[in-house]
Amino acid sequence: MQSAMFLAVQHDCVPTMDKSAGSGPKSEEKREKMKRTFLKDWKTRLSYFLQNSSSPGKPKTGKKSKQQTFMKPSPEEALLWSEAFDELLASKYGLAAFRAFLKSEFCEENIEFWLACEDFKKTKSPQKLSSKARKIYTDFIEKEAPKEINIDFQTKTLIAQNIQEATSGCFTTAQKRVYSLMENNSYPRFLESEFYQDLCKKPQITTDSHAT
Repeated sequence: MQSAMFLAVQHDCVPTMDKSAGSGPKSEEKREKMKRTFLKDWKTRLSYFLQNSSSPGKPKTGKKSKQQTFMKPSPEEALLWSEAFDELLASKYGLAAFRAFLKSEFCEENIEFWLACEDFKKTKSPQKLSSKARKIYTDFIEKEAPKEINIDFQTKTLIAQNIQEATSGCFTTAQKRVYSLMENNSYPRFLESEFYQDLCKKPQITTDSHAT
């Protein structure tokens, strides 16, 4: 099953390896070590949701714990995520797992931008709309932004003009492009991942037959 997960290693979201490493045996060993480290980190991030949501119950509300936990979906519920990308995003557990998957691919800025846009569109106050628009622009759009998303120069220029008089549609074009990027690239790989495949497995019922 691990072969599906290694697809993420080869994706363009993952930083390319140092070219100065060369192509000798030591370099090959170094690359394999990096892959193993990446795989371990990927599994650690995603298994968090299984470990903290393995059984139904009330979420932890202790003051020391700030992390939110979600109820693990049934195999039938998890299978619904494969029917449409929107089904995955509509599930709190599915969204959290998908975010962890994108972090493992070093592409979490895509889902964070999409969520920021969803929140932005619900904003009613003109003052808050303006301040949120500037924050989204500085976080995701402008050149060398800390979470810069991959969109074309024309769209960036249009956004820079639109946020001068912010409206709820300032980021519509960029959000659609990022959505399409996730739907066509990261989403299919998520569905092929071992983590998702395990969620879809129905528990095997073993019956012991005794001869009488």
